[in-house]
This record gives sequence, C-alpha cells and structure tokens, in this order.
Amino acid sequence: MSPAQIGFLILVFAATCLVALIVLMQFGHSPVQERLRQLTEGHTEDGEEQPGWIERIIELSSPLAKLSLPSGDWENSRLRIHFMNAGYRSASAPALFFAAKTVLTFVLPGLVMLYAALRGVAVVPNLFLALLVFAAAIGYFLPNVFLARRIGTRKQEIFEHFPDAIDLMTVCVEAGLGLDAALARVGEEMGLASPILAEELHLVNLELRAGATRERALRNLALRTGVEEVDMLVAMLVQSDRFGTSVATALRVHSESLRSKRRLQAEEKAAKIPVKLLFPTIFFIFPSMLLVLLGPAFINIYRVWRPSMTGSK
Repeated sequence: MSPAQIGFLILVFAATCLVALIVLMQFGHSPVQERLRQLTEGHTEDGEEQPGWIERIIELSSPLAKLSLPSGDWENSRLRIHFMNAGYRSASAPALFFAAKTVLTFVLPGLVMLYAALRGVAVVPNLFLALLVFAAAIGYFLPNVFLARRIGTRKQEIFEHFPDAIDLMTVCVEAGLGLDAALARVGEEMGLASPILAEELHLVNLELRAGATRERALRNLALRTGVEEVDMLVAMLVQSDRFGTSVATALRVHSESLRSKRRLQAEEKAAKIPVKLLFPTIFFIFPSMLLVLLGPAFINIYRVWRPSMTGSK
C-alpha cells in the first residue's frame, strides 16, 4: 500500500473512533444522571422506566433540522397534514424528518466519495460530480418516499376496515345509542381489527369530551385520516345532523357504497394480473421453457448434421 492510502485509512479510523466516542458520551447511561432523572420524574406504577435516548436524538437533530426546515406557517402547511395522515402527531416529528433529510443529503455523497477513494476508481470530474448530485438528491427525497409510503399504507388499512366500523355504528345507532356513544363503542370494538382506525375514533371521543362540537370533531377526523370515504361519511353525518334525517339509514347506504367500491377495486386488481404477469412470463419463464423443449431437438440435429459436415471437409 502507498503512504497516501495508509494515511487515508488512519484518518478514517480516527474519525470512526471520534464518532463512536461522541455517540457513547451522548447516549451512554450515567448512573448519576439516571438517579437524578428518577428523582425528578419519578417512576411509573409498574416500575417501568422511560428511555431517554429519544430525547437525546431530538436534541441532537434540532440544529440539523434547521438547515432544511421550511419557513412559514407550520400549523397551516401541507406538510403538517401529511404528518397527520401518516400518524406522526408528535412535536418532534418535523425535527427528526428534516434532520434525516439533511443527514442523508450529505452522508450518501460522502459514502460515494469514500467508496471511490477506497476502490481507487478512475474519476471523471463531470460524471463524478453528477453522481454526487444524484446521491444527494436521493438522500434528500428518501424521507419523502418513506412518508408517502407510510401514508398510503395507513390509508389503505383505514379504507379496508371502514365498512366494518360503519356496520357496527349502524347496529349501535339502531339499538338506541346516540352518535357520540356509538363512536365511542365502535372505537373500543375496532381495537383488535384495526388499531389505527380505533385510535382515530378515540381521538374523536376525546375532542367531544373536551367540548368540541360534533361537526368540528368529525371534520378533524377526515383531516387526520385523509381518506376520501371518511370525508364523505363526515359530510353525510353533518348533513343528517343539520336536517334531522335518519342517521342509521344514511350509515347503511354509505356502508353499501363502500363495499361496492371495495369490490370494484378488488376486481380491478384481479383484471390487472394477466398484464402484470406478461413481462415475467416473456423474459423469465418463456426462455426457460424454450430451452427445455427445444434443447434436445437442437442437440439431435447437431449430432445428425455433424458427420456430414466433417465428411464434406
């Protein structure tokens, strides 16, 4: 190895030891600090201690989050609605999200440069600069992809279990319960089937207990979930409450429409299966079948024609 490579390895080793030392100092458990925290915060009833490493991460990520945190009214921003749709309601979620964007924007190009230096790759300046910019763009938009996937998964689960919740609500209303009591009961019963939907209904009940109007609590439910079917149900319940129509009939009609929509979506996905299987069949399965079926025939043809070809020579 050349002296430059040895010096580079020593530099990487020193940087790694420094980072490990900082991590141990920040996240290591100090007996004195743990005892002071126990005296100030106290214990839970079952003796379980709350870990403090999450608070440490938030404190460390706050300065990094300021580099990419957008300016403006956060309460009315579209990104805040995305966080609510993903189920992240903590005040530290924006700091962690934008800190991850900042760290990944610089870490991925650094990994590319480290790989090129260790492997001794011949670097073309323009191509290497474009690769660094591409890696930085991937690191910057990777948290957005994770957030969008989280939102899609959460919306799909709410949509799949929402007709069952409406059926339970219809039974509760027809049994004589009020709409508020029916929401509370459905939230308890849906805890096993869909914890996400049960949590949203529980938040509606908490808002109603806190003194919010039924319309405002239902509007907030539609805003938090971001599901179109929930928004339609909220609009229908608000209209039924205003005009005094039957809530049970409206719930039954909406439940039937949701089931029809879910069945149509299932049929649509089933109809797309042959088209999706076409490309794997052509590029992976068909060549293997062609080799198995026509391989012996080509071998026999070669054995038959080989003597005549050698005799002619």
